[in-house]
Amino acid sequence: MRRASLTLTLIGLVCFPAAHAQQSADARLPGSAFMSRSTQEMQRDDSQNPAMLWVQEGEALWNRNAGRADRSCASCHGDATTSMRGVAARHPALDAASRKPLNLGQRINQCRQQRQQAEAFPPESEALLSLESYVALQSRGIPTAPPRDAALQPHVEQGRQHWLRRIGQLNLSCAQCHDDNWGKRLGSSPIPQAHPGGYPIYRLEWQAMGSLQRRLRNCMTGVRAQPYAFGAQELVELELYLAERARGMPLEAPGVRP
Repeated sequence: MRRASLTLTLIGLVCFPAAHAQQSADARLPGSAFMSRSTQEMQRDDSQNPAMLWVQEGEALWNRNAGRADRSCASCHGDATTSMRGVAARHPALDAASRKPLNLGQRINQCRQQRQQAEAFPPESEALLSLESYVALQSRGIPTAPPRDAALQPHVEQGRQHWLRRIGQLNLSCAQCHDDNWGKRLGSSPIPQAHPGGYPIYRLEWQAMGSLQRRLRNCMTGVRAQPYAFGAQELVELELYLAERARGMPLEAPGVRP
């Protein structure tokens, strides 16, 4: 019954005329704008924001030696409050070796493997999310600014195609919800514009931190599509397109969501 209700709700959403076109620059709203006042206050107040527990662990990991090189992140980058300022706002970014985009978590793991000579953290692991959260916090309030690199543009376009492509048994695209119907409700939940500035987020439903890729995979499952594997290029391209779509919007990570 619950699945049937969700299906009818989704169908109902896309049967009505579109309420909104793709957002113009002056009509864009962060994810927090669609949250309740209590959730907004929880995100704003670091003493109440549960994500700060992961930030604290990320700071400890930043300063902890690891791997055969017996080095910490701080050994190379020093004080994260200055060296990481703006880094999260510039990811995903082009990897010089592979000529493919890497998101922030992949960049952390690349550095861990190459510089610390340590094993990569598994996707969605507490350790990786903690380091991502700590690094992302240093860019809070900085405008989203993915690199304008010509080599990235084909990947931005691929991300746009993923955004527009209908998928799953419900035959829906990301754009149909987040461009055409933002501000409406899906069940009891408001539909945001899907700007990624709050990630990693603490989600009350999860009782844990999660990456943007986890949320994208949840959406794919929701329309009854086979989600891409964590780290798949398709997901990174979607992240890159979303970052480009949010260009100029300030980061608010780590966010809190219902």
